[in-house]
Amino acid sequence: MGLLWIVTIGWAFSFSLIGVYLSGQVDDFISVLIRTSLASLLFVPLMVRRWPGLRRVMPLMGVGALQIGLMYVFLFKAFAYLSVPELLLFTILTPVYITVFDELYQRQWHVPLRWWLAAALAVLGAAVIRWDAISTNVWVGFLLIQGANGCFAMGQVIYKHLNLGSVPDQVRDFGFFFVGGTLMALIGAVLFADWTNLPDGSVQWGVLLWLGLGASGLGYLGWNTGARWVNTGQLAVMNNMLIPTGILVNVAIWNRDVDWVRLILGGAILLVAVWVASRGVDQPNH
Repeated sequence: MGLLWIVTIGWAFSFSLIGVYLSGQVDDFISVLIRTSLASLLFVPLMVRRWPGLRRVMPLMGVGALQIGLMYVFLFKAFAYLSVPELLLFTILTPVYITVFDELYQRQWHVPLRWWLAAALAVLGAAVIRWDAISTNVWVGFLLIQGANGCFAMGQVIYKHLNLGSVPDQVRDFGFFFVGGTLMALIGAVLFADWTNLPDGSVQWGVLLWLGLGASGLGYLGWNTGARWVNTGQLAVMNNMLIPTGILVNVAIWNRDVDWVRLILGGAILLVAVWVASRGVDQPNH
């Protein structure tokens, strides 16, 4: 759990950095491509030492394409519609997705009624937070974050169940995870990026360096490794620890205005949604 806490604290700063210095200034697809490329470069010295074989490389690349490549696209796009506290709060459903995907991964195909109720409560919670500004844009932002949540959750569940050997073996081959994410980001950048909105200045490049080398490169290695040492219930809980830490960082450092009444009320409803979805679920150690 300690490793997951360390990564959570580091990631708490990343949301605010994206919202303040990159969103609306640097093209989203270009930001994602730079971030994943930098993370891949961090592991090149390890990747060139030994070729582990396609049977090991392809699953890692597939998880990377899903968990960071596609997830980052959803995430960066959502910043155009939501404030950082709202965006963080809407990630509260990630534990629901982890529980759902883990059961489906283990071929438990029945979807309980409580998950549909949790989804309805999640929509209600989102409405409470932005009741005076309910519009197509708000719901687009909410749905984009749910896309990011789903990709992030599914990637964690798949990685948790992969046969990857010891921790040194995982570290040695983890770069292929970022290669998969980079290939996904490259496809998106080629098809959709506005290449006139490139990073400009030391601040934006500094943020991207942190996001690529620190938050992504070391962060995902730490998070996915830590996820294999805890059970599914603990992993689900830790996914929500980013919310209070991220909001506190955003308010304390950047002094962002927050409607605390609506944020707390909507957050409480979303928390109930997570509780409803998690009731009666046995969480064995893996």
